[in-house]
Amino acid sequence: MDKPNIVVEVAYALADKQKLLRLSLPCGTTVRQAAVQSGMQVHFPGLDLQNNPLGIFGKAVSKPDERVLEDGERVEIYRPLLADPKEVRKQRAAKAALAKAEAAEE
Repeated sequence: MDKPNIVVEVAYALADKQKLLRLSLPCGTTVRQAAVQSGMQVHFPGLDLQNNPLGIFGKAVSKPDERVLEDGERVEIYRPLLADPKEVRKQRAAKAALAKAEAAEE
C-alpha cells in the first residue's frame, strides 16, 4: 500500500527575488529531502541545498536530514550568514562607546 502524500511549501528569498513552491511529497519526507526535491536550485543557480541551513516557519531545524515534515508545513531555505551577529553587535557597541566618549570631551 502506498504511503499517503503531504502538501508542504518550500521558500527561498534573496533581497530582490523570492520563490514559494508548493509540493506534494510522500509521508516520511525530511526537511532536507523536501528542499532538494523542490528544484529551487533551478530558480537560484548556485544554491547549495545540501549545506544551506533550513527551517520551518521561521525556526531553524538543527537536524534537517532527520526531521520529518508534517502536512502543511513551510520549509525555509536560509542564506549563510555573511557576518557573525555577535561580532556585529560588539563592533556597534564599541563604535557607540567611542562616539559617546568623544562627545563627552567636547
